[in-house]
Amino acid sequence: MKIKKFTFNSFQENTYIVHSNNECMIIDPGCNTPEEENVIQQYISDHQLIPKELINTHCHLDHIFGNHFISNTYNLVPKMHEKDLPLLTKAVDIGKLYNVKLTPPPLNVQYIYENEIIYLGNTSWEVIFTPGHAPGHVCLLNNADKILLAGDVLFLMSIGRTDLPLSNHDDLINSIKNKLFILDDEVEVFCGHGNNTTIGFEKQNNPFLKIT
Repeated sequence: MKIKKFTFNSFQENTYIVHSNNECMIIDPGCNTPEEENVIQQYISDHQLIPKELINTHCHLDHIFGNHFISNTYNLVPKMHEKDLPLLTKAVDIGKLYNVKLTPPPLNVQYIYENEIIYLGNTSWEVIFTPGHAPGHVCLLNNADKILLAGDVLFLMSIGRTDLPLSNHDDLINSIKNKLFILDDEVEVFCGHGNNTTIGFEKQNNPFLKIT
């Protein structure tokens, strides 16, 4: 199993391609220029991958810029939590507030829920519902390899913003402490922005979180 990280768009968002046995899933496609789209397409082609899943940890603009392109190119139905649907349906209007344009994302989506398992090649990924940064935010946990695709919940020495519409700070803290910090310290966290970290490191060092 391999994980490839791409950093795209003006928000410096991390897009991930996870692949196992030539099957791959695209997590939070942030590509929003032809050049960025080509980078994704070239990687998939060079590694002879078969795209099986398009998953959004949440539907903030920087994580869905590429939904239309990926969905159309690989005939994939985006998967997300239903509570983020308001963000998806209003994405174009929200983009105008930031003076950025995006191709309208597909509204034909499939919902995923807590404890659901997504299978990819020889790997399995458990959906963890982690609201706060966004109302329908989810993380994906590969327990066997101790990997967490965390979106914008937890960062290296930081946490997700909660000053955005539909965000909730208390929910975010509860998600981190009650859903993520119960995981093994060795779990590697692949973040939606910036560098990787681990659960153990953040429990000991994250200035926004204090375990008492």
